[in-house]
Amino acid sequence: MAGVYISFPFCAQKCTYCNFASGVMPRELERDYMTALQAELASHVWRWVPETVYLGGGTPSQIEPGMLARLLSRIPAGPWKEATMEAAPGSLDEARVRSWLECGINRVSLGVQSFAPRELARTARKHRAETVANDVELLRRNGIDRINIDLIAGLPGQTAETWAESLHWIERLSPDHVSVYMLEVDEDSRLGREILAGGLRYGAADTPGDDLIVELYETAVDRLAALGLERYEISNFARPGHESLHNLKYWRFEPYAGFGADAHSFDGTNRIQNVETAAEYVGRWRGGQSPACHSEPANPREERFFVGLRLMDGIRPEIEDWLRFEEPIGRFLGEGLLERDNDVLRLTRRGVLLSNEVFSEFI
Repeated sequence: MAGVYISFPFCAQKCTYCNFASGVMPRELERDYMTALQAELASHVWRWVPETVYLGGGTPSQIEPGMLARLLSRIPAGPWKEATMEAAPGSLDEARVRSWLECGINRVSLGVQSFAPRELARTARKHRAETVANDVELLRRNGIDRINIDLIAGLPGQTAETWAESLHWIERLSPDHVSVYMLEVDEDSRLGREILAGGLRYGAADTPGDDLIVELYETAVDRLAALGLERYEISNFARPGHESLHNLKYWRFEPYAGFGADAHSFDGTNRIQNVETAAEYVGRWRGGQSPACHSEPANPREERFFVGLRLMDGIRPEIEDWLRFEEPIGRFLGEGLLERDNDVLRLTRRGVLLSNEVFSEFI
């Protein structure tokens, strides 16, 4: 079954660690973007009935209820098996949550990242731990109990003690899903650029080293498992039966259609990418052009290794795959980064930490 992803790249503020094509943009651009987004959805030829819907960004929780209803009404066969709204803590209220329910939203992903006040302040996050607790209670009171909480290991000033504080809040709030990401350092975020330049802004000099980040991540793996949240993908943990159905499509090579700026699609044969920025997306719409800027045939044989191996269940390579990748598979088995169980190949616990090194051998 297929999924739908809708990109809303607008935010109330830009977080220092964020490397997505999102941010604070003019209201006029947002208004035109929503018109263009409706047009893209309306022009889509639905060859299958979607099973999941995911609204990401950006901060799609700030979409006005009326506009959200119009957008989702263009996707056939709601209510869907899973429909996720990404939300910034503190952006929720009773009326908004009820409007989400009416539109078919049944799962919310809260971009918390940390519960520690100093870490939140340094990354330009506006919420407090109590804000998240209030949001979780509000969601559950209104019938949305499928809740994900995002955390980042590696934020400026983060220590084993502050990480333990965040994990304590996870235990207290008891969500059915948690995502734990390790800080990405690249030129696409303000914090990343500052770290690479050896600067001091945004707390860059206080960013934990690689060894501590690994320690924090490993601590989370063990603590979340003790809470009944098992790791089913490198960065994702869930109670049995509460895995993200939409995100699983990416790792299982199921089709999905992406709408909006920098959205990606996979029709089972080809991978398609829309233009990256909201301004480019609106420009394509005004010019009567498709927002798609790139398309290429998928390569399931290679992708099975660097996408499918992200899942803790592992993959079942074809006979041809075992032969083609005999050398790297044998090497990683010997180094303890991969393990084989009959015809199943999966990352070991150590292999998860060095997964990029493993994946690069299969591209």
